[in-house]
Amino acid sequence: SMGHWSGRSWSTASSSGRRTSGGMWTTWRGHVNKINVDLVVSQNPYFCLSFQTFEKLLIANRGEIACRVIKTCKKMGIKTVAVHSDVDSSAVHVKMADEAVCVGPAPTSKSYLNMDAIMEVIKKTRAQAVHPGYGFLSENKEFARRLELDGITFIGPDTHAIQAMGDKIESKLLAKNAKVNTIPGFDGVVKDADEAVRIAREIGYPVMIKASAGGGGKGMRIAWDDEETREGFRFSSQEAASSFGDDRLLIEKFIDNPRHIEIQVLGDKHGNALWLNERECSIQRRNQKVVEEAPSTFLDPETRRAMGEQAVALAKAVKYSSAGTVEFLVDSKKNFYFLEMNTRLQVEHPVTECITGLDLVQEMIRVAKGYPLRHKQADIPINGWAVECRVYAEDPYKSFGLPSIGKLSQYREPLDVPNVRVDSGIQQGSDISIYYDPMISKLVTYGSNRAEALQRMEEALDNYIIRGVTHNIALLREVIIHPRFVQGDISTKFLPEVYPDGFKGLISIDKSNASSWELFVHLGDATHSAIVSKTGSTFSSCFVSQQVEVDGTKLNVTSEWNLASPLLPVTVDGTPRTMQCLSRDAAGNISIQFLGTVYKLRILTQLAAELSKYMPEKVEEDTTSILRSPMPGAVVAVSVKPGDMVSEGQEICVIEAMKMQNSLIAAKTGKVKIVHCKAGETVGEGDLLVELE
Repeated sequence: SMGHWSGRSWSTASSSGRRTSGGMWTTWRGHVNKINVDLVVSQNPYFCLSFQTFEKLLIANRGEIACRVIKTCKKMGIKTVAVHSDVDSSAVHVKMADEAVCVGPAPTSKSYLNMDAIMEVIKKTRAQAVHPGYGFLSENKEFARRLELDGITFIGPDTHAIQAMGDKIESKLLAKNAKVNTIPGFDGVVKDADEAVRIAREIGYPVMIKASAGGGGKGMRIAWDDEETREGFRFSSQEAASSFGDDRLLIEKFIDNPRHIEIQVLGDKHGNALWLNERECSIQRRNQKVVEEAPSTFLDPETRRAMGEQAVALAKAVKYSSAGTVEFLVDSKKNFYFLEMNTRLQVEHPVTECITGLDLVQEMIRVAKGYPLRHKQADIPINGWAVECRVYAEDPYKSFGLPSIGKLSQYREPLDVPNVRVDSGIQQGSDISIYYDPMISKLVTYGSNRAEALQRMEEALDNYIIRGVTHNIALLREVIIHPRFVQGDISTKFLPEVYPDGFKGLISIDKSNASSWELFVHLGDATHSAIVSKTGSTFSSCFVSQQVEVDGTKLNVTSEWNLASPLLPVTVDGTPRTMQCLSRDAAGNISIQFLGTVYKLRILTQLAAELSKYMPEKVEEDTTSILRSPMPGAVVAVSVKPGDMVSEGQEICVIEAMKMQNSLIAAKTGKVKIVHCKAGETVGEGDLLVELE
């Protein structure tokens, strides 16, 4: 059974299958597809029917990945149990599951990481298996061991593979023994900051300091000198302890300007293993992925095969059974080096599903039950191209994305765009809180080639309605149309290289904001004249045809909209665009989202513009003498007290948000006047933390 995801439903195409349930058949790219099919039984003798796996499965996770697992379980006829914290009681994954049980309060250590509570729910609901998703307990060998002792099937590899690959030190030694290319580094636990400096000097700067048990970019720092090594050791240790309960670190050579390319592997309990092609994941900020795609523009068939075969060799060396990912760093000459193996389902697995037609969650469940793989290596295709954008509740103008919180006052996914898949775990009215990862969804588009997939992604981003929280669509929209990205000229340094002064949004735009008379449009520090004249006989409430002259440049604008609609389709000189009107008021202030970027305009008549110069202006706050929190989070440490002298660049306090620690520094040299926060307190974005005299 081969296929791809279409919208939020799995579409399969089979030339030798028979249906086991009703549904609607459609045609796509010359294949016959079954939408919302429960199961397509192929002629493969190893194919298992839904009743041959599990009757009930518990998902030890939340959000979009919990929803993702539940969808496949429904397709396979498996009943599901959701666990949730008290603040997640109305979450989408709770509503989707057949049963749901609260496992504790909001902090992850008391709920989603609470093994005792989750084990109790398993017994209470008589679940036969557990899918851990990603993050939380997904790579926790103690959790897998406890499940095994209780006779519960863990949908993942056995404890030996989790132990071996979850520990970066042990995994690197195993990789070397399996003849997998590895990065030079220190194969041991770093005891303290002094030893970290000594090791870093021996390896040679720059170095990467990272948590041995880490993942997802947490507990990871790059150091270019001794001072950064000491600081990196401190922060990485704290983040590792906070996120993984394990503060062990290791140090290795940092390969400058590499690509991050990973290989999806799939193994069973009978010694079989496959590589399911690669994913290009080089667009990152703070070592976390933002845009992924499959396949990579950079790999040739020989390099792809070599990486795939090494990944399979490593999987077989640890007798790996389940879906897993082997991550590599690839330099400009296509030399590749083993980075780590993630013994779980990856966040970005949908792009692999799109180009191969496999449902990886279904394969994981089948393997866990003991069935052999249904496919051979020669059966795995690269069919088309898929791109994934991680849509976050983040402010992209702050360090490419500091977390934002709030309630989704309006939310609509762009599922009307062809070949779009949205994996999400939220809905209109959902809260984005400080307790969990700020991901809103994974937006995936598919095409017969890369250009088609990217074009659909542009359209999908423009049609994605998210109100109530700050989001990163502006950054995503800019990345996918940037000439370097379009050409495939990318590395893990793409964002800081392209935006050395930080992301500012789309700077150059067509100024085509239409009205019905002579206007002055204030955009940033500039003022533009706009003369609008109708070209049709009338202006109706839904269709407008007009000529707009902006600073002497004439544009023909046609549109079919009303300002009550969240989406504003408009054609400018024959080019169709989709804008969003986020807000407007009687003073002429309008907030428009165009090509992903939000523009704050002030549109005034000639008379109003003349009078506006007499209006008093608000005095800007002296930000050098105060320190405000740039994000919502918890205060981990405060390094100063009233009366202390601080130097410019000196650390004032540390804020933890979404499991990442951020050091806040003084903007100038001076004496501390008042400290408004203390360790353990929760602060909001913009809260005053420290004042200097």
